[in-house]
Amino acid sequence: MIHQDIPDDTEETLSTQVERTRAAARSTWVSVGVNLLLTAGQISAGVFSKSQGLIADGIHSLSDLIADFVVLVANHHSQKDADDDHPYGHQRFENAASLALGILLLAVGVGMLWSAAGKLQDPQTIAVVHPLALWVALAALAAKELLFRYMLAVAKRLRSSMLVANAWHARSDAASSLVVALGIIGNLAGYPILDPIAAAIVGFMVSKMGWSFTWDALNDLMDRAVDDAEVQAIRVTLVQTPGVSSVHDLRTRKMGDMIVVDAHLEVDATLSVEQGHDIAVMARKRVMQHHRVLNLMTHVDPYKRPDLDHDKPPRHG
Repeated sequence: MIHQDIPDDTEETLSTQVERTRAAARSTWVSVGVNLLLTAGQISAGVFSKSQGLIADGIHSLSDLIADFVVLVANHHSQKDADDDHPYGHQRFENAASLALGILLLAVGVGMLWSAAGKLQDPQTIAVVHPLALWVALAALAAKELLFRYMLAVAKRLRSSMLVANAWHARSDAASSLVVALGIIGNLAGYPILDPIAAAIVGFMVSKMGWSFTWDALNDLMDRAVDDAEVQAIRVTLVQTPGVSSVHDLRTRKMGDMIVVDAHLEVDATLSVEQGHDIAVMARKRVMQHHRVLNLMTHVDPYKRPDLDHDKPPRHG
């Protein structure tokens, strides 16, 4: 017996979704402001001071700025209600956005590596940078680290993989600014080649993170299951539902930051169809209340208790 009820949308659930959307948008707009200032400051200072590392870091900040707008668009579209073409809703827009972020990072990283390789092949073209580059790099490092900590705290509170990805993008910027600062210090100390080496390291870091995001997003779009700990937690909630004897064939797949679950519930074979239906409804309600589950499809299987004589017809009334 297949059972799938549409849950009653309570005001609490709706208010939580609204608050989640607003908090995500707010944190992303903060990131937009910071990255806009950093992009302008780093690229301008990098051109003035002749620091390839600082220019590369500025381009990385520009990729962050583009990524922020991708997140804003995805956050808006993922909250749309289900429709005829998308009966499960639009949550996977977040997975698609994470994929776009990954591809963007990968492209930026490869471009940085290519540019740095050109400089390293012709060391005579490497200029001694102006001390201004170091102060800008250190200021960028502080700003990006603070931005990362703020965005990650919001992402964890909202349990948004897309916002976590964007937060770690900010952390990669902080790490890259540290590398760039060290490269500039080396350049000022009489080792000019350290500036393009720092740019190459930044390119490698960005490429690696871009590949990681791309691969994770692809797996999520191909119905990857959630981790074993979360599956086990859902199983425990189902088994603890009154009337459920056992659970098998429990399957999960990610839908944005939510989960879609299929499960077979074993109930006493002597129960009526209506009683089995009520147990399935209760199990579904409990799971959706305690876990980030978007929908639970249940199949009720009869379980014959060995201590009962099942040859006799069940009594009613």
